[in-house]
Amino acid sequence: QVQLVESGGGLVQAGGSLRLSCAASGRTFSMYAMGWFRQAPGKEREFVAAISWSGRSTSYTDSVKGRFTISRDNAKSTVYLQMNTLKPEDTGAYYCAQTRTPYSDYVGRDGMAYWGKGTLVTVSS
Repeated sequence: QVQLVESGGGLVQAGGSLRLSCAASGRTFSMYAMGWFRQAPGKEREFVAAISWSGRSTSYTDSVKGRFTISRDNAKSTVYLQMNTLKPEDTGAYYCAQTRTPYSDYVGRDGMAYWGKGTLVTVSS
């Protein structure tokens, strides 16, 4: 059974940094693309970043480009989200997710088969 466990959230002042981690188990991690999503209070869950199964390609939503970096360590079955220059609008629950199909790129939220329970990020102004 696939499990994704996020960690690293917390309270930070605007302009600060956090690094989120997502530890995966249950499938061969290196075969699957991974993504980070977030959900602010009262809003829908939105895409933040994704990384291919090989780690060679990444994608980001426009609002985090240049501030966030997604990476993965296949030996540790872990995906990371380094978040710099945080803004109050980055506040929300952050979820990692894993694609359904092996050796496929991120193709959208519907292509994600497994989700973690989330970690909360709060950015104060």
